[in-house]
Amino acid sequence: MSTYMPKAGDITRSWYVLDAQGKTLGSVAVQAATLLRGKHKPTFTPHADGGDHVIVINAEKVVLTGKKLDQKKYYHHTGYIGNLKEVKYGTLMKTKPEFVITKAIKGMLPDTVIGRKALTRLRVYKGEQHNHQAQKPELREF
Repeated sequence: MSTYMPKAGDITRSWYVLDAQGKTLGSVAVQAATLLRGKHKPTFTPHADGGDHVIVINAEKVVLTGKKLDQKKYYHHTGYIGNLKEVKYGTLMKTKPEFVITKAIKGMLPDTVIGRKALTRLRVYKGEQHNHQAQKPELREF
């Protein structure tokens, strides 16, 4: 018996909506990363990109457990000597909640061409409104 290898023409990409309201950041990121990679499909193969499109709504209503809003920090370097910047997640959630969710999902995808391509199929919105009704996305409960 031979192993099934999906071809580019055989892959069908669906659209899913994930509502992050009241859910923890990790559980939203896990569900989104699974859909983006295509691991929920029976035709999943690690070397082929067979993932779906994911829309995350209500990004500002995602929950961080414990004291993470005050203690967890996001670090980035500007490129200049001694300019390592840090921002608390509480501040980041108020200003850019879309970035927080995107960063969590990016960390769960592989650091390869497949992971970078999968991240382009992710859309994150602050509120409940999104402009992808024409694609007829399916609400995914988790």
